[in-house]
Amino acid sequence: MKFVIAVDCEGLACVVGAPGVTLNETRNFAFACAEAVREANAAARALFDSGAERVIVWDCHGGSLNMDYYDLDERVEIALGVGFPHRFPGMDETFSGVLLIGYHPKDNTEDGVIAHTYSSRTYQWVKVNGFEMGEIGLDAAVAGEIGVPVIFVASDDKGVAEAREIMPWVETVAAKQGFGWNAAVSKHPKRVEREIYEAVKRAVSRLPEMRPFKLPKPIHVQIRYKRLEDAERATRGITVWRRIDPYTVETTFERITDWL
Repeated sequence: MKFVIAVDCEGLACVVGAPGVTLNETRNFAFACAEAVREANAAARALFDSGAERVIVWDCHGGSLNMDYYDLDERVEIALGVGFPHRFPGMDETFSGVLLIGYHPKDNTEDGVIAHTYSSRTYQWVKVNGFEMGEIGLDAAVAGEIGVPVIFVASDDKGVAEAREIMPWVETVAAKQGFGWNAAVSKHPKRVEREIYEAVKRAVSRLPEMRPFKLPKPIHVQIRYKRLEDAERATRGITVWRRIDPYTVETTFERITDWL
């Protein structure tokens, strides 16, 4: 069995950021980087204890390079940096599952902690075939296009609800309860790490029940930007994007991996 653990930072235990800036610009970021390692290690231990032969940890927050790789479980491989041909670098159809650690709710989620979709400063929303989607669903769709199911998600309570809505089979851990953009009541990190270990073991035991999340084709994508000039730039020159109002662009893809 082979797995990818994708590690974001906003959905981790005791991570809330601060008003007016990105998580990376706050005093909370150093803790987030350390907690990302601890939660990834909890998932990796569960996978190896369940018989995994290969585990890739993908450091996917922002521009990557967030984690102290020396402290990761030495049995894992590490995907880092930018410029890969698609999300989930190193993964193909022979992998058994994907785990999303530290993921967060989509933008426009009430009381979702640091809720955004790929960029909190750039996008107001992303709609696929008319349905608003965040990073949980979009990344699950990329994995599904490759033929690999998402089997586990750790996020805040709003992110967990978002994951279960589109993937009712998935095992989850809610690390914290969101009360606003920068407000949460979090479980203690050690408790979250124990819960991740236990839930990932359950997920592996339920692999026959897991299904790749696939989008109907063709895939119609609309993106609403927060600033007019970003919508302008998206449609300048040779581009597949068409502007449909001052803030919104759209296009159609045959596969989600043609985009992400």
